[in-house]
Amino acid sequence: MAVVLVLLVALPLAATIACAAMPHRVAAALTAVTGVVTFALAVSLVPGALGHTQTALGYLRADALSVVFVLGTCFLYAATAIYAIGYLDAEARAVRDESVEEQIAFAIYSRRFYLGLNAFAWSMICAPLVNGLALLWIAVEITTVVSALLVALDDTEGATEAAWKYVLIASSGLGIALLATIFMYYAGSQVLGQSYDLAFDPLMRGAAHLPQTPVRLAFVLAVVGYGTKVGLFPVHTWLPDAHAEAPTPVSALLSGSLLAVSFYAILRYYQISVVVLGPRFPQTVLLVFGVASLLLAALYLLEQRDIKRLLAYSSVEHMGILAIGVSFGAPLALSGVLLHVLAHAAAKGNAFMGAGVLVRKFGSKELRAMADGIRVLPWSGPLFLVAVLALSAMPPFGLFRSEFLIIAGGLTHDRNAATAVLVCLVTLAFLGLTIATTRVLFQPEPDVVELDDTARTRGEPSRWMVVPVVAGVVVLLVLGLAPPGDLTDLLNHAAIDLAVGAP
Repeated sequence: MAVVLVLLVALPLAATIACAAMPHRVAAALTAVTGVVTFALAVSLVPGALGHTQTALGYLRADALSVVFVLGTCFLYAATAIYAIGYLDAEARAVRDESVEEQIAFAIYSRRFYLGLNAFAWSMICAPLVNGLALLWIAVEITTVVSALLVALDDTEGATEAAWKYVLIASSGLGIALLATIFMYYAGSQVLGQSYDLAFDPLMRGAAHLPQTPVRLAFVLAVVGYGTKVGLFPVHTWLPDAHAEAPTPVSALLSGSLLAVSFYAILRYYQISVVVLGPRFPQTVLLVFGVASLLLAALYLLEQRDIKRLLAYSSVEHMGILAIGVSFGAPLALSGVLLHVLAHAAAKGNAFMGAGVLVRKFGSKELRAMADGIRVLPWSGPLFLVAVLALSAMPPFGLFRSEFLIIAGGLTHDRNAATAVLVCLVTLAFLGLTIATTRVLFQPEPDVVELDDTARTRGEPSRWMVVPVVAGVVVLLVLGLAPPGDLTDLLNHAAIDLAVGAP
């Protein structure tokens, strides 16, 4: 298992370096192969993580909780790498007969895209696998730098503005998260000595003896700081702009993986805080942020006009659901939260990849410029509908099972009021998503423009933009109907660790 941990970190990094000097098609093939192999390696971690902690090189560590987040990231890495082949193929064909300058410009864009995509995936795989709060902060900081460059990759005025806003807000949040790291180091040093390096296992073993005040401050600062990257209200404002302006494969990774990886950082602080402070304080903090985020997202979903911003606010909704689910504290709810992380990665990746096809087909991100998608896109139209139904927690998909577990956990722990609020707000968000989807897929004519011949012609832009979405549907059905036994055990082990705090 130690070899697997090293390979998980080494392969995407090697692909990043290699893509810096490779032609477009070779870089595309290498990235796709690396993504698939990395996902296979992540799956191989599951049996070994059941009740055991594995380490490698002193800096890498995998337990049940971290493997859950690695699985979601690696699946999206593979899916977006395959999708990107079709996403860039149209541009590659278009420049073949153009001037040398345009061919060079595309070659530079492609090289930057694949270099950034691999580096982004590498940083998000590292974050759950590094051993310690300090290394975790560094890994999340790297995700910010790389993803900000990817958001600005298209070099439009909107993309540049979104990237700049993202850097300012996320850097401020991570400054707060660094302060949380310092406070937790101070708390640990009171028990473990000044040479303590913020590694997880010593801190967890000594958690019962840590002073309460610095741990309380560290947890609140971690929720606010890392919550900036998660997209929790009121530090979410970068998220809709960045998701809307980034290239579609990057939007899928931002929403399905980056937000979850940042939430993982909060869970590590929660795990320690439950032991030091008891469950009530950390759960109350998460409940407040979760309800506020879910309320904001549900209201904004009702009035969105941009398809990618619509999905961005859906991400805020689901991060709010995760925070509320953890606040319930029941092992059943926590199992649902971790299943939700995986199902949301598949569903939101599918939704963004489907939205990318719609944008390519209609030449606009505006919902009012799209119509009749179910007819003109014989595969992507129905698959986008399935993704939205999955995000709305419709059976038989994985998010239905995960939200059912969260709600059941809340009711079993007498969190009836919070559970009722969760159900009402999720229903409101469902209305916003379905109204917009109905307009895009079933409305016969757009609201503002006449469709050109390309938009009226039935057909897909590329089969490579369909294959990973089909795979995502399969994953959602498996998670909803019959999750593998080892995966269920993994989720339960991680949930128990969270429920009781540090082992």
